[in-house]
Amino acid sequence: MPARPVGQAAAAGAVRWTNWARTASCAPARVARPRSTEEIAEAVASAARDGLAVRPRGSGHSFTGVATTSGVAVDLAAWSGVVAVDGELVTVRAGTPLHRLNAELAALGLALPNLGDIDRQTVAGAISTGTHGTGARFGGLATGVHALELVTADGSVLRCAEDERPELFAAARVGLGALGVISTVTLRCVPAFVVRAHEYPARLDAVLAEFGDLTEREDHVEFHWFVHSDRVLVKRNERLPQGTPARPMHPLRRFYEYEVMENAAFGLVCRLGRAVPRLVPRLNRMCGALLSERAYSDASYRVFTTPRRVRFVESEYALPRERLHDVLAELRSAVRVLPHPVIVPVEVRVAAADDIWLSTAYRRETAYVAVHQFLGMPYREYFDAFEAIAAAHGGRPHWGKLHGMDAAGLRERYPRFEDFRRVRAELDPAGVFRNDYLDRVLGPAG
Repeated sequence: MPARPVGQAAAAGAVRWTNWARTASCAPARVARPRSTEEIAEAVASAARDGLAVRPRGSGHSFTGVATTSGVAVDLAAWSGVVAVDGELVTVRAGTPLHRLNAELAALGLALPNLGDIDRQTVAGAISTGTHGTGARFGGLATGVHALELVTADGSVLRCAEDERPELFAAARVGLGALGVISTVTLRCVPAFVVRAHEYPARLDAVLAEFGDLTEREDHVEFHWFVHSDRVLVKRNERLPQGTPARPMHPLRRFYEYEVMENAAFGLVCRLGRAVPRLVPRLNRMCGALLSERAYSDASYRVFTTPRRVRFVESEYALPRERLHDVLAELRSAVRVLPHPVIVPVEVRVAAADDIWLSTAYRRETAYVAVHQFLGMPYREYFDAFEAIAAAHGGRPHWGKLHGMDAAGLRERYPRFEDFRRVRAELDPAGVFRNDYLDRVLGPAG
């Protein structure tokens, strides 16, 4: 069962913090805002001396309670920017938002190999929770990590890489903040490149029939299904050769497509559906019917990412790719009998297998199915039904999105789960970095 919104008891006089989706909140006893690795270490060490738990905090784009604490919140907003560049290896401070990093990399003639569709997350938060984009030959953001620096429970600073503390490296790239506070991340970047985008409406059955071929043929492909219809929006992105000039949308059209239609107009539709629920199926079908085709090319980060100003709640499961059709067939049936209609489309993406212990794509070619609902609309029965379907097909929940799995169930889905717990116990025997969410998904610390 997907976890319910998470909160923690407020400390006297504490200022309450709430995440982007308003599904998790807390009132830390104190908030540290470090501007150096030394200040991160001092914040952790002083919290440990005072018997307080510590949680790193980024932009709040996780839907779970992964960042909540009643102890010390280490807010990394002031610890941002590029530290060093060595060819295509770029070292960046952990609190750097992806949108700022993308701009700084572009100025250096570099880019991240792949991105998700939201760029508000911090670098540390994105890798720690397993953020990913789409592409059968491309892994999640954490697969691009070359090395990272970690402040551990006693205030020590450890560096890890594939050839330096390799077990820690395998654990810490998707570490949920359970092993320490990431200070810096060294990323393997690529020369800046242009992506050609082709987006068009289609029918769900037709897309599913060719999806396997599409994922092999295209660099990046995904689709968004409007669940009260058979309409989908397909997005196919092709990486163009170095030196290919971009042919972006005219600024006015880009503003119209993304700000007017995908944010302002869609937000209005969602608010109408929230106010008059019986209209939701018709509104959902209308949105699917009004889709139009568009094609353009632009810098990779401007194609991969999209402004998302309409707030929603989300659950996502990573599936063995061969189970995608079965899961969507069962989800189609489940949607028909839901007590509450669904306004926001389902998103389907793919990723390559990797070797990161807690990565949702660990050792298997992966399809991702993400379900959403507009903020303030009922979602419990929908997410529960989806989770039951996905879990029955070997699904692994996204660490930063709503789900109800616990350590007992997750242990069965991750071959290196106990290895991760062993590394956690070695680095944090007293449970300095624990919180309620980690206790549920990893088991007790120490």
